[in-house]
Amino acid sequence: MISLSHVSKRYPGGHEALHDVSLTITPGELVFITGHSGAGKTTLLKLLPAIERPTAGSVVVNRQNVGAMSARAVPFLRRKFGLVFQDHKLLHDRNVFENVALPLQIGGYSAADTARRVRAALDKVGLLALEKAAPITLSGGEQQRLCIARAIVHRPAILLADEPTANLDAEYATEIGELFRSFHQVGVTIIIATHDQALLARLAPREIALKHGTLAR
Repeated sequence: MISLSHVSKRYPGGHEALHDVSLTITPGELVFITGHSGAGKTTLLKLLPAIERPTAGSVVVNRQNVGAMSARAVPFLRRKFGLVFQDHKLLHDRNVFENVALPLQIGGYSAADTARRVRAALDKVGLLALEKAAPITLSGGEQQRLCIARAIVHRPAILLADEPTANLDAEYATEIGELFRSFHQVGVTIIIATHDQALLARLAPREIALKHGTLAR
């Protein structure tokens, strides 16, 4: 369960990205956060895994008050999440396999378990044949699928994606959409911030619309 109660977020300099937002997302939901550029979509996503902290109000994930969480507890919170943000942060000195393996290596998984999980994730996104390729050689759609593989390799309960189909052509956007549908079908909670109306129509999610940092509907 994810619950935001009267949440506001003001950045240094005075910009208020969110104002008095209250909402609840139940386990297993597929939710799109929509709204104009600057509406607060990315900020809302970043509050959930404590990348940002609220200025006011509470953000609760699985009964934990994320906004009040200590810095030492945040890495344990983030194990619940898979994160797909616009700045891919792919490591170009490592191949496809090594990029996906990194979260598991940090988490202390064995080499055998890491290899099994990485290949399963790459197979899921259609990149298994490219496991030794350098990320720079991949197309934009393939790089996005690589980011999704890295986000799901530890089998998170919640998947967050910020504009996952931005700058992709229609064919690649459709493929990415179908990946999210498949994750939702096996019970993953998926929250996507997007402008993509075609993706919205295709997946028919619950929609939460923001306007200038407040709930529009």
